[in-house]
Amino acid sequence: MTGELDRDGAEALVRAYFAACSRGDVAAVAGSFCADAAVYDTNHRPARGAAAIGDFYAKVRDRWRGATWHVDTFVGDGTAAAAEWTMLVERDGATVPVRGSEHYEFADGRIRQIRQYWTHDPGAVRTELREYPYGDDARFVT
Repeated sequence: MTGELDRDGAEALVRAYFAACSRGDVAAVAGSFCADAAVYDTNHRPARGAAAIGDFYAKVRDRWRGATWHVDTFVGDGTAAAAEWTMLVERDGATVPVRGSEHYEFADGRIRQIRQYWTHDPGAVRTELREYPYGDDARFVT
């Protein structure tokens, strides 16, 4: 992808990046990012550079035994956006949701930066907003 993005292009790029993460497709993940991109996270050090980001998500997928990522909500335009997401992971023999949000900056038709907000709590089976009625909200993967 090259050039400037509009809102639909930005959303398509984010959804394609999530699909590539879900497939464990290192090259496609890396191709979603600018060469000097960075992913900042509340739980670990930043991943920097498109190739390193591709490798990082392959390791996350493997660590969580075939995790899949899903965009639940998306708002934004061709320069910046935010999304709520669900990552479905295997834990204790069951598939459970881990939920969070990301803020994106785009450049040259790719993702330049992501700022991820979520909490990894090894003691919690599910990671999501407390008492939010996910089951009653069709936007969210359950």
